[in-house]
Amino acid sequence: MTTHPLSAAHIVPVTRPKPMFAIFFLTLCTLGLSLSASAEKPTITTFDAPASVETIPNDINAGGAITGFYFDGNIFHGFLRSHDGTITTFDFPGATATAGASINRAGTITGFYSSGTVNSHGFVRSRDGHLTSFDPVGSISTEPVSINSKGTIAGMYNDANHVSHGFIRSDDGAIQSFDPPDSIATFVTAMNAKGEIIGYYSNGGYDQPGFLRSWDGHYTTFDPPKALQTFPSGIDRGGEIVGSYDIDFFKVHGFVRDRDGEIIIFDGPNAIGTFPESVNAAGVITGDYLGNGGQHGFVRDRDGELTTFDPPGSTRTGPRAINCRGTITGYYDDASGMSHGFLRSPRHDEEECQRAEDEQQH
Repeated sequence: MTTHPLSAAHIVPVTRPKPMFAIFFLTLCTLGLSLSASAEKPTITTFDAPASVETIPNDINAGGAITGFYFDGNIFHGFLRSHDGTITTFDFPGATATAGASINRAGTITGFYSSGTVNSHGFVRSRDGHLTSFDPVGSISTEPVSINSKGTIAGMYNDANHVSHGFIRSDDGAIQSFDPPDSIATFVTAMNAKGEIIGYYSNGGYDQPGFLRSWDGHYTTFDPPKALQTFPSGIDRGGEIVGSYDIDFFKVHGFVRDRDGEIIIFDGPNAIGTFPESVNAAGVITGDYLGNGGQHGFVRDRDGELTTFDPPGSTRTGPRAINCRGTITGYYDDASGMSHGFLRSPRHDEEECQRAEDEQQH
């Protein structure tokens, strides 16, 4: 399971690619599949945080716990939805906006908060609810995007010149900043269990390459053929990367890159834009596409078969994350424009989660 920035793709669902807090503050200011391709039909459960007028899930862990944020008509709050459906809300003390971005297997959450300004700070929420704030040295705005099972956090921050850099925070609180070679602005989107980090950067030209940073700090840059802008969004334990790219600033295609660097391009049905968001340990991908009269969710299995879906009553569907069991979470809009959370659950043996991860290690 991997994640991406609260993106801003996710504090308020807008068209991506976008760094997480960007959408978050845009809204603030404007106020499955079986791992074996099972034929059994998945179920979709919808949910909302208490007193919510907008609920946006951002990540789901192996146990089915979900984190994200919601809007109560006044401020944004973070939430944790347990496997049994119990929802716990939380706020950083004194914050006017709090958002959960990523949750690991142990139930530790990372995210960001703000206190009356557009500048944000990172936080870690322990399983027992204790909140710790952090910022890289020199940061005026911090956006964590992913936490792995070791408690390592990856994300990005803006310095005093409003230049974006990547950072890694170890479980002991030590923070290291980084930038790929030739980068003048670095955007981190996801990290896997091994500590491999992906994202994209600007080198001062029109093109925007994707990058993979290994756990020991080695960089690999990549682009699909003829890509002008590349937006990696998810990476699994085995190093398989998914994302989107464009060649002309208009039509956007999806891609999957294997560990050896081979890239496969794919698109949703009649799509003008295809946006993979997350990939699990079995190589199952989820995301959304623009086509057939709207924005719809999809699941793509390892063999390339793509299945589309929408929660009942959805006018816009935005899957955000998939776990190793193939369970997907995300948001959808109803006819009134209200956003709700959803959970798309396949029916298969829970042991498949660990089995898929074990297979990738051999």
